[in-house]
Amino acid sequence: YGVTTAVDGLSFAVEKGEIFGLIGPNGSGKTSTVECIQGLRERDSGEIRVLGLDPARERAELGPRIGCQLQEAALPDRIKVWEALDLFAAFAPKAADWHELLEQWGLAGKRNASFASLSGGQRQRLFVALALVNRPEVVFLDEMTTGLDPAARREAWRLIETIRERGTTVVLVTHFMDEAETLCDRVGVIAAGRLVALDTPSALARAHGGGVRVLFSHRGDAFDWLERVEGVASVRRNGSKLDSLRDVPTDTAHLASILRAP
Repeated sequence: YGVTTAVDGLSFAVEKGEIFGLIGPNGSGKTSTVECIQGLRERDSGEIRVLGLDPARERAELGPRIGCQLQEAALPDRIKVWEALDLFAAFAPKAADWHELLEQWGLAGKRNASFASLSGGQRQRLFVALALVNRPEVVFLDEMTTGLDPAARREAWRLIETIRERGTTVVLVTHFMDEAETLCDRVGVIAAGRLVALDTPSALARAHGGGVRVLFSHRGDAFDWLERVEGVASVRRNGSKLDSLRDVPTDTAHLASILRAP
């Protein structure tokens, strides 16, 4: 984009049947990357293959085999929820039962509601359901849980795991670390258009996560005992009761030693 390079020599492969996460700060190139992979945006150079197909030259063959939930999308204001699902199902040779998708994604009560009347979270759930209506082999979910409340987020996580169990490969774009840790088999970390790390969530946490910060309350005034606990790097008092114990190694034995201390 002019002087800005959104995706800079980025390379990775996604295995069949896995949930693969792309994480990174806003503007890092995540969405541009998946839009090129889906054939929605033209790449300047390099090669892309999805299910053995080039999304730029073979979009017609690839389209029916993938599902997409975009970061920014819209429908006509007056279209009803069931009408949108029925319409998208009509385009799919092997469409899923959209009545089941209504139930799975918590939209049954909004079946006859217009798109304009839906909340942000309800619209998000509808877009995910639309991405799944053609029974895709690969589904791309771009910030799927943005706008969802905590309970809806966890239900969405459960459904994504169910999608994978049915054989669908999932590419998940997110900036929620807990989401990537819970769902993803592997995670690619993108910064300034480059892939800076690629591994399992647990391996990334061990390599780059550092220590653990522990917050607790204490009514006494003497905190020198904390500094003598093995593995404690620093101690800081914040207010009259709340103390912060920082840079504790993730080894649970160290945490147990703090709990046993006076």
